[in-house]
Amino acid sequence: MARASKDNYTPMHARSDYSLDGSEEDAVPFLHAQSQPPASPSRCSRTYLLLGVVLLVLSNLVSLLIGGFVGLNTVDLDRSCAAHTTQYCRLAPVLKDVNIKYLVTQFNGSFMQEEIYRKAGSPEVDAAWEALGVDYRAGLIAAEDGPRSGLTSGHVQRADKYGGGYFVNVEGMHHLHCLNLVRKALYYNYPYYKNLGTHAFVNDDEILRLHTSHCLDILRQVLMCNVDTGVLGQVWYLNEGKPVTFPDFNTRHKCKNYDAVRQWAEKLQAAPPNTLPPDYLKAPDAGDVGPVTP
Repeated sequence: MARASKDNYTPMHARSDYSLDGSEEDAVPFLHAQSQPPASPSRCSRTYLLLGVVLLVLSNLVSLLIGGFVGLNTVDLDRSCAAHTTQYCRLAPVLKDVNIKYLVTQFNGSFMQEEIYRKAGSPEVDAAWEALGVDYRAGLIAAEDGPRSGLTSGHVQRADKYGGGYFVNVEGMHHLHCLNLVRKALYYNYPYYKNLGTHAFVNDDEILRLHTSHCLDILRQVLMCNVDTGVLGQVWYLNEGKPVTFPDFNTRHKCKNYDAVRQWAEKLQAAPPNTLPPDYLKAPDAGDVGPVTP
């Protein structure tokens, strides 16, 4: 029920509404016109007792309803938050299958001590990144989940004879794929990966540049879309014997259970393209084929 605003609510004061001279007698309308005797004290006591019981019951009932509502929403808070920050809410295939949880996670914000993901390119570093799912292939979602996820009939589908459905990648996996490519293109990593000539580095320099800048801008948009509203404090450290300040990047965050999403994406993967029959994809309509790479 909407609460009346202060401007529209005027309390009724008996003296101002009924009293002409401020006397107590005039403050009660028709007091002297009543011919009936006042109620006995015992009758008033019973009335007040009954009213108190009714108010107590109503108060308990309201408390139970509010408590139940809060309890139900608290139990489902993780799923509600995940749905609220997903474009197609609870209809998203990942949210239907994965029990999203938000866990307090300590970030490793060390400036001087490098963990494996920061080190110069090597087989060990690549293995660590690949374990995150950065190279997962596209997988298939059911035909009915395509439109629910914003896909149209013009998106790539599996042929009906093989079960239909849409080919998709989990966006979070693509974001990490992009971060991995930006890492490989850093000045101290570029010669190593260019010499390997694998993945994006099989292409000429212009395509590689476009691929890297595409990934860079995708990450810019992701970070702006999911802007972190936490704050960084400052810590002290010695520099040439004097205490100076430095940002404290070792912060705590509420993070989704990433590995559960990664496992879902891993299981979703379709077979490698070179193992699929030539008619595995549903043929596109003429209007679905664009003239150039988007």
